[in-house]
Amino acid sequence: MRPEPKEKLDLRALKLWQIHGGIGTAILSIIVFGAAAALIILLEWSHWILIIPAVLVILHGILEILVLPRLRWQRWRYEITENEIDLQRGVWIVERTLIPLARVQHVDTLQGILMRHYDLATVTISTATGAHEIPALATETASALSQHISSLAQVSDDVL
Repeated sequence: MRPEPKEKLDLRALKLWQIHGGIGTAILSIIVFGAAAALIILLEWSHWILIIPAVLVILHGILEILVLPRLRWQRWRYEITENEIDLQRGVWIVERTLIPLARVQHVDTLQGILMRHYDLATVTISTATGAHEIPALATETASALSQHISSLAQVSDDVL
């Protein structure tokens, strides 16, 4: 089996993923507590029914804010060589993707509002079969990586 790719994502990805987890947990809590309130009001269920959704939302929040971002950051790796792009990701199931540079059609960088705030960007590598992302890189790193992949892909196209 091949060794793990060498490069890691920017450490600020943790904070970004924690914020995303917090937003998701807040939305989930509004939906769950709204549904529980409706059951209490409309069907006159006991107020004790709120304990179950509260425990579930708290557990979800702990996972999405404290546990999963760190695991995701520890497992996410990438490496760019002369012939291919090697991506490794996954928390419970680790997925490995090898993209031959000859298959790269174009490379994009993108930044959302939160990513811009933390000076992070995502590099998207498009092939005929789909798009692959390297998320949460420092903006300068993402820009340099896009240029590097693009130049390697052009060289690889010239060889064919």
